[in-house]
Amino acid sequence: MSTTKQVPDPNHPMLTLARAYTRYFTPRVSGLENLPTSGPALVIGNHSSIYWAPEVWITFMAMMERRPDEPSFGVAHEILLRAPFLGDSLRSFGVIPASQEAASAGLKDGGAVMVYPGGDWEACRPWTDRGKIDFAGRKGFIRLALKLGVPVIPAVANGGHDSIFILSRGERTAKLLQLDKLVRAKVFPYTVGLPFGVAPILPQVPLPASVHVSFLPPLNWSTEPGDPEDTAAVQAHYESTVATMQAELDRLRAESPNPVAEGIKKHVAGLPGPLSGLANLL
Repeated sequence: MSTTKQVPDPNHPMLTLARAYTRYFTPRVSGLENLPTSGPALVIGNHSSIYWAPEVWITFMAMMERRPDEPSFGVAHEILLRAPFLGDSLRSFGVIPASQEAASAGLKDGGAVMVYPGGDWEACRPWTDRGKIDFAGRKGFIRLALKLGVPVIPAVANGGHDSIFILSRGERTAKLLQLDKLVRAKVFPYTVGLPFGVAPILPQVPLPASVHVSFLPPLNWSTEPGDPEDTAAVQAHYESTVATMQAELDRLRAESPNPVAEGIKKHVAGLPGPLSGLANLL
């Protein structure tokens, strides 16, 4: 057994804060029955809204709900794990470095490991691409699943990227600042919003978009034997994975084309007394 094996504490202070935080995004989770209640599973999601990323917390807490007695892990950038106090707190309930080694250890312990292949590249995509899955060609999760023979469960999220108006990834600025060498980042996003107007990186106040996370059944290719060194097969699995997740995101967006308006309406409906009736006017 490795030293990473642990079952997250549902009463951890960080998770208490996360529950309060995600209520702002009036979350909805569907398809959770597709996540195995035990044994290893690689949960892959689409990343949104830069640092706010409500889908990460919503997905992780859904995994804990589905597997209360089994280990669950989420990967995070080294910047977060190196931060004073925050890093130790994140590690204490199952957050591990975004590396093949750490994810492999979590899976070998029979854990469900949550990863976001698109990373900061996808999380910082322009607002106009909010309905697009963009893993930037990263296929490490496919090779890992084939190597260990574990099922891959997509967790497709809609709504989070509607909450922040990202103008540009700022690739040129990131290159100029040599962020790739300093912190392994190829983006330096520019946003528009309150309170900073047009600004780089600074945390604008997110809009209360309603976030829906949909867990899909295990991908067919991950339930059959495969060779992680077969380049053609890995590419085919990557393309089918993105296509499957894109189809689900398209469905979610057709179902909820305006997550911000939906989120506002839900918040108004939750107001006390006759004020809740205002929701019918929205």
